[in-house]
Amino acid sequence: MTNPQHAFGIDIGGSGMKSATVDLATGELVTERYRIDTPQPATPEAMAEVVVELVRHDDWTGSVGCAFPAVVRSGIVGSAANIDESWLEVDADAIFTEALGQSVHMINDADAAGLAEVRFGPEAARHGVVMMLTFGTGIGSGLFIDGTLVPNTELGHLELDGPDAERRAAASARKREDLSWEEWGQRVHHYLEHVEALFSPDLFIIGGGASKKTDRWLDQVHIDTEIAVASMANNAGIVGAALIAP
Repeated sequence: MTNPQHAFGIDIGGSGMKSATVDLATGELVTERYRIDTPQPATPEAMAEVVVELVRHDDWTGSVGCAFPAVVRSGIVGSAANIDESWLEVDADAIFTEALGQSVHMINDADAAGLAEVRFGPEAARHGVVMMLTFGTGIGSGLFIDGTLVPNTELGHLELDGPDAERRAAASARKREDLSWEEWGQRVHHYLEHVEALFSPDLFIIGGGASKKTDRWLDQVHIDTEIAVASMANNAGIVGAALIAP
């Protein structure tokens, strides 16, 4: 029998799809994180097969929460910046639920990470205007006001030094352009400075893959807003997805 205190979360990224069973009381992973490369092309059918494999790996039988790198409204995908364009206007809830034979609920990936940090992270994350920013293949954003999510902000796509800020400031840009950590950190500073001017947040929470190496670049960021490194590191998306599964 499935433990009612546990839930299953999947975090879909541009390069990998990760999953684990999560303790909803503590935010801790009950099982080891399991990862499969995101299929290329990342079509609905190909990704549905991986979702099934991830869930079967943990022998999970209940409902599933899934963090997805796109705008998601009531399960419908509304953008495709970092996934295959065949996802546009697709009912992802329905596609994955049908493939798995178990109920699947979708949420934007940065929104999911933010939910996890607001629930299990620093006390400051529960008050005021808080922005979760994930630096990975793209830049994801989750906006919270006194702990309440304002979904699908997608601030990685602000216009800054070109049509799309994440093109220059996502973690993938450092690798693609062979930048030093210092050079990339200066780009992150420029991006955060811009977001700070637009939203005047009380707190930035930095997550995504780059959050594991903040000692190499965060000293390049000099802004007025308080910055906290995601306490759940790269597991935040899994945990946030699990929170919407029940």
